[in-house]
Formats: sequence, structure tokens, C-alpha cells
Amino acid sequence: MTVVTLDMVRKIYPNGFEAVKPCSFKIPDGEFVVLVGPSGCGKSTLLRMIAGLEEISGGAISIGQRVVNDVDPANRNIAMVFQNYALYPHMTVSQNMGYGLKNRGLPKSEIQKKVLDAAKMLNLMDYLDRRPSQLSGGQRQRVAMGRAIVRSPELFLFDEPLSNLDAKLRNQMRIEIRSLQRRLGVTAVYVTHDQIEAMTMADRIIVLNEGRIEQIGTPAEIYNQPASTFVAGFMGAPPMNLLNATRSENGLLSIGDDIQINIEAPKSADKEFLLGIRPEDVEMRAEGGLPCDVQIVEELGANHLMHGKLGGQDFSVSVPKDVQAITGPVTYGLKPNAAHFFDKESGFRL
Repeated sequence: MTVVTLDMVRKIYPNGFEAVKPCSFKIPDGEFVVLVGPSGCGKSTLLRMIAGLEEISGGAISIGQRVVNDVDPANRNIAMVFQNYALYPHMTVSQNMGYGLKNRGLPKSEIQKKVLDAAKMLNLMDYLDRRPSQLSGGQRQRVAMGRAIVRSPELFLFDEPLSNLDAKLRNQMRIEIRSLQRRLGVTAVYVTHDQIEAMTMADRIIVLNEGRIEQIGTPAEIYNQPASTFVAGFMGAPPMNLLNATRSENGLLSIGDDIQINIEAPKSADKEFLLGIRPEDVEMRAEGGLPCDVQIVEELGANHLMHGKLGGQDFSVSVPKDVQAITGPVTYGLKPNAAHFFDKESGFRL
């Protein structure tokens, strides 16, 4: 069993910059975990520390039963798939996939069997004699994955492997990578800045922000119960609406000077707090709801995005394609359990 454990792991560079603040988490055997966050949040640094490509400044990393802080990358029994494929241009697909095994001194017959098994799994049998320049981006990524598979690693590490692919191919490769990982049952850590990739691929998501962990949870937990305004705004397309709100004298929510919502304000909140509402948790009403001035409508095929102002604050709503989306004055109502509450100062969920 390959359980990956990080215990108070951190990274401080010689100039004093703390790229990864002390963090701890455990990845169970066979789980697919996605590290997600904006550029510079520390996700790739964290992955490289697990791989041994980046020295840690404190804490301990364990892969399986052993602490690997001082173990060379080549001896950690991991396989890494990079964004740029890292294939040798002068070698064929077969040679690229088997190169690592050749360096380890495995017999030719064993290398050939492992390469053929991986090629069948990845639909690469027709391309074994081609060079990388003769392949599409998706095929090159499959070769890079095949090179990782033949090593029979304890742990797969993916560093934004789909960033160089177009949108359609990226969607296809997401499904292929997830399906492959489930078939192999190998523990995997996947880095991306794309929250859709994180939501669709992960067993669990670790959201990073400025070198610290904001939240760890399943995709449903991250989306439905964001731990902070950062998670609420980062996870979701379009992101959650975050409105300045106050508690009225009668204990209900107020937005602006004259808009009151028939929802009880949280008792743990100060008089002022932030109200979060997902765009899809709003519906259009003929009357008796929230008055909004819609300024722009985006047609997305399956749904419409209506952008406007609610109580003088930006507000976006997603409605189904069979609902007529218009600009101008519109009245909205909230679906049940649509409201999320956050502390205005810390940004943490109330």
C-alpha cells in the first residue's frame, strides 16, 4: 500500500521567501488528489518536494512506510508526467517508453513486454515506430504516460500535464488519465491551476493560496461548503457572488440601503459580513424577489449568464437555456440553502 504523508512540510528559499508554509495531509492508497490554486500558490513546489526535485526546509515526507526526505528522486519509486512531455526527439515511441527500464538494466524481453502492455492500454500500438515529431500533442502525452506506467511506480505525479493541449483534447485526456489511474489503482498527485480539471478528476482536492492550504475536501465539499471567500471565488465558473451584507434590526439580511432578504443572518457574524450566492442558485421571478439591473447577457448554449447589479454590487446569475434572458430590470429569487456566510475581515466561513 502506498500512503503518502506530509507532516509540517515547508519550503523557504535562501532569500527568505516562504513558498510553502507548514502543511500536513495524508493521501490514502489509490487516491487521486489534485493540488489546485492560482499561479505562484506553491502547488508545483509542493509536488516537486514530494518528487525529491526540490529540497524541503522542514517537516517530513513519507511514501509508503519510509521517510524520503534524504532519498534521491530515482530511488523513490515514483513516476512524473510533465507539462512539456520531455520526450527524446531522436528516439521512437517504443524507445522513449522503454528508455528508463533500459537504464535500470532490465532484459530486452522484459522491456518489450512492459512497453507493449502499456502501448495497448494507451492505444499506441500503431505509433511505436514513430518519433515524437510525427505525433499529435495528445499522442505525445500518452507516450509520456506510457513511459511512467512501464516503471510500475508506487506513486504517479502529474505537473499540469494538459496545459499545452487545446480545450477539446484536454477534456478527452482528463477522462483518459482518470480512467487509467483507476484501472492501475496507483496513488496519484495532480497539479493544475484549472478548477474544472480539479473538480472533474479528483477524489479529493487540496486548494492552495499563497503557500498555505485553504481547504481539503471532496469536489462536492469544496464546491458546496467553501471554507473561505478565496475558495468560493476560485472554485466555480462563474465564481460565487460575494456581496457586502448587514444584519437588520429584525435579524434579517440586508444588501445596500433598501434590499432585505427573508433569510436570518448568522448569529456568529458581526453586524457586517459577506453573503455568498452561487450563480446557479438563483432563479427568475415575476415579482416579490430581489431587484437586479441586468447589463450583459452571455449565451453559453446550455445556459445564459446574466451579469448586472444587485444593491449596487456586481451580481451574476446562470439560468437554463429555456429561460428567456433579458437586460434591464429583473427580479430574482433564491433557491433553498443558497446562502453562504463569510467573515468580512478573515474571509473564513461562518
